[in-house]
Amino acid sequence: MARYLGSVCGLCRRCGDKLMLKGGRCMTPKCTMERRRMVMGRGRGRRRRVSDRGIQLVEKQKARFSYGMMERQFRRFFAEAERQPGVTGDNLKVLLERRLDNVVYRLGFADSRNQARQLVLHGHISLNGRRASIPSRLVKEGDAIAVKEASMRKEYFKRLVEEIKAKTVPPWLSVDRIKLAGQVVSQPILDEASFKFDGKTIVEYYSR
Repeated sequence: MARYLGSVCGLCRRCGDKLMLKGGRCMTPKCTMERRRMVMGRGRGRRRRVSDRGIQLVEKQKARFSYGMMERQFRRFFAEAERQPGVTGDNLKVLLERRLDNVVYRLGFADSRNQARQLVLHGHISLNGRRASIPSRLVKEGDAIAVKEASMRKEYFKRLVEEIKAKTVPPWLSVDRIKLAGQVVSQPILDEASFKFDGKTIVEYYSR
């Protein structure tokens, strides 16, 4: 399975926006976007106008980088969004939010989607009582997501029981902060989610 192995801070600089790929570190002065504000690849010369196609590409890359997806996988998600009834851009956002690694992140079990992906891959997360190891798996209403009982003895999750008290969970999810268990209450509510990209612009990018 292909995956990105470079610096995630470079991805933020390439898009010219904080994508919160390193969780809490992104809110500190150590963040690369704070230390090196110039957008990667634009140099110090005369600033050139970005074409409409360039703007569309950046929006698509923001979405792809935010959810840690390679182009082929992201394209499959977009194709599925197109097949569904309704607004394609909104359908895409809902599909991305339903990814298991994103739900683990939204529940507060991880500080970033990348960290949530690692928790899933390493077998620390259960879905409906069974071990789940596929980060891209889509959850549905009524699904139960929890940290496995055997993993609760690890130091990371012992600290998490205290740290999670200060985290906010979106209304389409419910969480038991003591047992580190959550449930999908409804479909993702787009008005309540903070997206770093514009779904309509991504639709325009793939429509050409």
